[in-house]
Amino acid sequence: MDAYRELICENISYDLLLQENPYERDLIDCYVELMVETCCTGRETIRVNQEDVPADVVRSRLLKLDKMHIEYVMECLRNNTTQVGNIRAYTLSALYNAPVTIGQYYASQVAHDMAQEVMP
Repeated sequence: MDAYRELICENISYDLLLQENPYERDLIDCYVELMVETCCTGRETIRVNQEDVPADVVRSRLLKLDKMHIEYVMECLRNNTTQVGNIRAYTLSALYNAPVTIGQYYASQVAHDMAQEVMP
């Protein structure tokens, strides 16, 4: 577990994340621990997005996350206004989906902001 924790912290630039988000330490630590626990599972599949996904696929995706992905997940979860029943599953889904949704999210934000500037 320590090796995964070290790798994940390195991948997400943990120290820099804490420096830039000093009041989010507990949240960032929770993300790291969730990723470590998920990567270290002995199960063959992991429930993500209400589906059983091969553990190797989930592990691979989580190990590709970087600082920008973590900041993106933090922003998305901060902006969520709906009641979340299972925050652990919700957070795992957000982390797992981050690499495939981050580009679309920021493109949408830019388009929205550009449209706001054009309007009188």
